[in-house]
Amino acid sequence: MKLKVIYEKKHVDKPVLASVVLKTGTLVNILEAKMSPGGGEILVDVPKAEYVGKVIEAFKEEGVTVKELTKHFELDISRCVACGACVSPCPVDAIKLTGQAIEVDEGKCVRCQACVHACPMRAIKLL
Repeated sequence: MKLKVIYEKKHVDKPVLASVVLKTGTLVNILEAKMSPGGGEILVDVPKAEYVGKVIEAFKEEGVTVKELTKHFELDISRCVACGACVSPCPVDAIKLTGQAIEVDEGKCVRCQACVHACPMRAIKLL
């Protein structure tokens, strides 16, 4: 399960993620991080579904905002011409071209944005 963790300014200099890992005993994979002295956010993946609730609760105890990401990929089918330019740059094979349609496995997507940059029609957006 992918989680977006939002840090306010007061949390930036605290080891929130390390604390959550130690409290829960759960490995957490950082997929993306955008931090500045004023705040920021990280996108993490909790690989074992049975630990997601425990991890969310631990983040909340640390005082940061947590959002579960069930959908984070948006394809504008009115712009997509099914050219397949987004398929080969995907490092985790989350995008497939089947006939005249693009199919995305959101469970595999790591939000690297390779597809966003490759799309000549600008039909792909990460949420």
